[in-house]
Amino acid sequence: MTQMYLAGELSLMLARLQQAAAAASGSAFEELRREAETAPVVALSSVAARALRLGDAVCWESVSRGDSVAFRSQAAAAAELYEFGLCAGLLDEE
Repeated sequence: MTQMYLAGELSLMLARLQQAAAAASGSAFEELRREAETAPVVALSSVAARALRLGDAVCWESVSRGDSVAFRSQAAAAAELYEFGLCAGLLDEE
């Protein structure tokens, strides 16, 4: 995969997760997207890992509020990000 593709696809995945998340998490996702789009490719693993942690946090927030609709959307977006990260070699399978 090319560096531009990795950065662009990671940014797109972050946008999907941001869209599914509560508005309060928006700035954190925006910062990660900006970093994905501008950082060297070697930094993308860190961005992907932090994005998954943020995705996990917003999922738990939705569960604590009893918002199953938001949780399903967020979990699907986080799963897509995780699968991309694995396939792109940005994340290790845990």
